Amino acid sequence: MDWISEIDKLRKEKNAIILAHNYQIAEIQDLGDFSGDSLELARKATETDADMIVMCGVDFMAETAKILNPGKKVIIPSLNAKCPMSAMLTRQELLEAKAQHPEADVVLYVNSGADCKALATSCCTSANADKIVNAMESDVVIFGPDRNLAEYVMKRTDKKIIPVPEKGYCYTHAQIRLEGVKDKMEKHPNADLVVHPECFPEVQEIADAIASTSGMLRYCKESSAKEFIIGTECGMLHRLEKENPGKKFYPAFDDAICLQMKEITLEKLYNSLKNEQHEVKVPEDISERAIKAINRMLEIS
Repeated sequence: MDWISEIDKLRKEKNAIILAHNYQIAEIQDLGDFSGDSLELARKATETDADMIVMCGVDFMAETAKILNPGKKVIIPSLNAKCPMSAMLTRQELLEAKAQHPEADVVLYVNSGADCKALATSCCTSANADKIVNAMESDVVIFGPDRNLAEYVMKRTDKKIIPVPEKGYCYTHAQIRLEGVKDKMEKHPNADLVVHPECFPEVQEIADAIASTSGMLRYCKESSAKEFIIGTECGMLHRLEKENPGKKFYPAFDDAICLQMKEITLEKLYNSLKNEQHEVKVPEDISERAIKAINRMLEIS
């Protein structure tokens, strides 16, 4: 079957918009009506007049789209597209942290479940985490679930940061180790090193730039360098190469793959659209509270 042609037909018939994260397989990125990072996808979800939103990303992204569009149908092509880092933070653990630090504001990485977002003062993404934290009223901020992003923020704020959980992390970025990165730098001595803030602090420290995926795109477009070592999920290289002809990109770790992001295939996307299956639903009471934290992020950004 010509999946792409069939998906195009269904997209028009159902007035659906396909949102694709930068870590999706190349075919999905190219097929999407819009590709971007978590913040960009959240913004796009507030602007669409489509009747249906198809989120080609992971579970928390689909939840966020649903929270921002309670009257629209939101579907995700695979139920296995679940972010392991998001699952590391539980509502109970967050409640305990809030009880221990009642004076604290709570800033949660958008990579968290809706039930946790409902307890947050604001959400953030890797693109705006330090800006969001610095905008909080309290001098104490509970931050989760990514410890490496928390440490990135600690270096850019005078506020006291309480990481919750203590060691939350992205398993994909955890594979990008200092020794391997240094080996890549030796092989490509003229390349700039650009890494995601979910990477370990020691990797961030030797980077020419630390950026979200959208920030990586901007940096590589504007830089006079012709070669780049990219410290994030390997799916990002497709968009970087596509938008920067003439420049070369190398993964910091060849197998930095998010298996959950790669769960979504053209066939699964087609079946999801055709049957309108895997609809995302968020309980109304959770949604009403979580949207305040999401909107706070969008306002500050």
